[in-house]
Amino acid sequence: MPLLVVQNHGLYHLSCVLLVLSILSVNVIGQACMNYGETSPSNTSSCLCPPGFGGVTCAQPGCGGTIFDGSHRSLAQPSSGFANLTASDCTCESGWGGVGCNVCTTSSACQVAYAAVNGNANATSGLGDQVGLNDTMVCNTAPAVWAAGELSCQVNNPTLEALYPLGSTLNILRTLNGSLSPLHNTSGTLLSPSTSSSIYAQLMYAGVEQFFCTASPCTQTLSNSTTTGSSGNTASSTWTCQNLSCSCIKNATFCGGVPVSNLTTTISGLTGTLVVACDSTNTCHFQQDTINSVFGSQGLSMEGCVFGECVTQAVIDTTNTTSSAAAASGGTQLSGGVIAGLVIVGAIIGFGLAFIAWGWYVQRAAKKLPFNGGQSGGISVRWSDISYIVQSPKSSPYSLIAKSSTPGGKIILDSVSGSIESGQLMAILGPSGAGKTTLVELIAGKTKSGQCTGSITFPPYAHGRRPRVAFVPQSDILPSMLTVREALTFAASLRLPESLPASSKAALVSTVISKLGLDGIAETRIGATDGTGRGISGGEARRVSIGLELVSCPDVLVCDEPTSGLDSVSAFRIVKVLKELAREGGITVSHQGSHGHRKGVAVICSVHQPSSRLYHTFDSVYLLSNGRALYSGPGGLAPTQYFKHMREGGGAGADILPYEEGYNVADYLLDIASESPDISSMPLDSNAVGEMTQSVNSEEKADRGKDVEALLSKQNLAQGMYVATFLTQLQVLCGREWKVLKRDKTLFFAHVCVACVLGIFCGGLYYQANLTIAGFQARIGCIFFMGSLIAFSSLSALYNIVEIRPLFLRERSNWYYSPTAWLLSRLIFDVIPLRIIPTITVCTITYWMAGLANDAVHFFKFIFVIVLYTLVMTLFNFLLGTLFRNGGIAILLSALSALYQMTFAGFFVHLASIPPVLRWLQWLCPLKYTLEAISINEVGSGLMIKDTLQGVPVNISATLIMQLLFGFGLNNYYRDILVLFAFIAVFGVAVIAVVWLRVRERR
Repeated sequence: MPLLVVQNHGLYHLSCVLLVLSILSVNVIGQACMNYGETSPSNTSSCLCPPGFGGVTCAQPGCGGTIFDGSHRSLAQPSSGFANLTASDCTCESGWGGVGCNVCTTSSACQVAYAAVNGNANATSGLGDQVGLNDTMVCNTAPAVWAAGELSCQVNNPTLEALYPLGSTLNILRTLNGSLSPLHNTSGTLLSPSTSSSIYAQLMYAGVEQFFCTASPCTQTLSNSTTTGSSGNTASSTWTCQNLSCSCIKNATFCGGVPVSNLTTTISGLTGTLVVACDSTNTCHFQQDTINSVFGSQGLSMEGCVFGECVTQAVIDTTNTTSSAAAASGGTQLSGGVIAGLVIVGAIIGFGLAFIAWGWYVQRAAKKLPFNGGQSGGISVRWSDISYIVQSPKSSPYSLIAKSSTPGGKIILDSVSGSIESGQLMAILGPSGAGKTTLVELIAGKTKSGQCTGSITFPPYAHGRRPRVAFVPQSDILPSMLTVREALTFAASLRLPESLPASSKAALVSTVISKLGLDGIAETRIGATDGTGRGISGGEARRVSIGLELVSCPDVLVCDEPTSGLDSVSAFRIVKVLKELAREGGITVSHQGSHGHRKGVAVICSVHQPSSRLYHTFDSVYLLSNGRALYSGPGGLAPTQYFKHMREGGGAGADILPYEEGYNVADYLLDIASESPDISSMPLDSNAVGEMTQSVNSEEKADRGKDVEALLSKQNLAQGMYVATFLTQLQVLCGREWKVLKRDKTLFFAHVCVACVLGIFCGGLYYQANLTIAGFQARIGCIFFMGSLIAFSSLSALYNIVEIRPLFLRERSNWYYSPTAWLLSRLIFDVIPLRIIPTITVCTITYWMAGLANDAVHFFKFIFVIVLYTLVMTLFNFLLGTLFRNGGIAILLSALSALYQMTFAGFFVHLASIPPVLRWLQWLCPLKYTLEAISINEVGSGLMIKDTLQGVPVNISATLIMQLLFGFGLNNYYRDILVLFAFIAVFGVAVIAVVWLRVRERR
């Protein structure tokens, strides 16, 4: 029925094409012989089958054994196809893989299999003149082909899987030159004797062959140069073949086995040119006109490809020699991959310049916009039925119930409601754990990790919209190296429109300083606020934190315990300032500066234990206990009358403590919230609580039960917009970083001085290394020392990120600037003064003292590589510093990664001798590419080793020694440069992604 529906919608033929496209390649054989088998000249009733197939008509795939077994190989039964290949009787021998066990994985497997069939693994019978005596058989597992190689891929296209949900596998035999391959067909003759290049393929569905294809002749194009070795051919391979032809197997699933999806006609209609492009990432793309019309210009993508080609080392050596001679005759040229990489790097640089130009244009446009004034205030706050539940670590979100003792989660707030009008100062009281901080954070619009329900509105704003709500956290996280005025100016520059002149912003800052009583310390550095350094006092720091929010001209001000940690005098001064802000409404900002007053501002504060004098300053009081609201209404003595009325009413209120005259009302309220056993579970009477329930209008009642988190995410759209343009953010951040760098010179001079000392030490250790074998060892040691030094010295970049992280979290949560602007400013003022300058210093001193390649070209190429590696390691440590909040874990991982790089850099162990299971780790080692590029640069200057060994003179090129000892490729310099650029790009994108997604305020 689903297929009939597809037909009715006209998609049936498209789905047929999609299936066909997965098939890749090759000639249809005759009716008698399948899978491109040939009729035997001696027996016309039998067929000569290709490797991997057998039987009278070549219809039975091989089952176990090796590809060299030919007609002696065991075959799968026609009824089961490949269905039992994973069973014990069809398991691949060691060193062989792929469907049908046709793909070699180790050189020893080829050697043993060839010896078992031919009697001598080194025999050259039938391999032509290209193969020398006593040659070694190897297994080429790279995409490129030397003679004839097997390829097996998984067809994972979602569209095809929707129609044919079982697994589909594509097996391909690519023959470049059959006379050079040790493979034979079942007759014992050479593979493809009459065709120099061809492609044959079979598609297996659920382990059963569906159809087979062929295409010939073919040409192979490699994207970069090849190297000698069993798997040294690392080039990506593109095969272009002509005369594509395919044939279905009658009654197979694709070819009539399912009547409604018979693709025989469609498969047979695939013709023309076939392109098979495979790379070293185990991905192949199959391109043909019909395929491209459906899947796009890249064709159909196949994944999980495995390559295996048994070939003699002589064939590889001969091909490499021919390629090298051709390259030498034509001069040194950059490969296509290097040219493409240079184009990409140039495009990235061009994009950066275009982005700067665009940012400058947007900045100028923002400065020309009309300024609408800074009038604000006159906003009330109402919250209705707010509940907040924190899920337990072992619970699921489906187990949350509205009970404080539920196993699913812990209730922090339980259906609390309340309101505050503009011009009022409200105190939220309650013992520890009552939910005060949670409530003020929800009102301020902070992102919470728990489950929230209820509604929060800001009349006269329409429901769902949010005014400017400023939030002052409990802890004071301030820029220690800035003065009070500079910190406030920094906030004003980023949180006020760019159309407002700098003079007006400066006037606003001066007004805020005067209002907060900070005139005496306006030019004093803030310093460390944790008591570890000199600076302003705790009360002054709290007022600076409030000032940072006031410069944004907020409509509502929310403070989380602004008096905690302060003495009674300082606490009263803070609350007095908040009282004046609520009454007078702060200031009005205009082009002419700041003047006049705004409308009243609603100020909400959570207070832990206020003094009697402090308590009577508040206009209204909101009492919480165990997440429930016990009282909401006027301050002063009004709460005592309310609880007296409840106590006299009897019932659960009979246990409420009586109020004693002269007793601190705040302490009395905290006693009630902490000690009365039943009051937290007592229902609230709407007539008794007065203002709390009267403030909830019918519109808010209709919105009860809505997800507060969803509401706040919509409301944050109005507030969560960066006021300043990106270029302005970057300029202001860079200005702050420059001031910090000028005032705290210790870190910069420490880096430079240590660099000079290490440069002199290293240069003296390897001073003027000569051209003997020992001198060559000294040069290599010097190069390794400098690379390792950079790997470990970049650890300080990680510490800087961990240290600045809390300030970034606070400023980001208040929408000062984007994470990208912050990262760029950190890169500019961390990389240049603390990484690049010290690195160039130590490397320059060491380079000339050690007597490395004595010309400017090689020196600057050396410095270029070193700078790139410095950027790689700096970004890597930035990534660790942003990814892990625990700085100790980040430092440990960074140190371990440096040791890993030293191991796989190629100096401690020959890369070719590393076991294959670990060899791939070298490609993830930036130090490997760095040291290879530096070594190539050094020996490429014409370095010759002149020495005497036991009286025998030695005069050889250092290039040969480098290749023998370390396995470095002589032509890999530009490749290594591009790889380092790739590391920079990957780490840069990863850092930006982590900062955007993970380094954010979590409450």
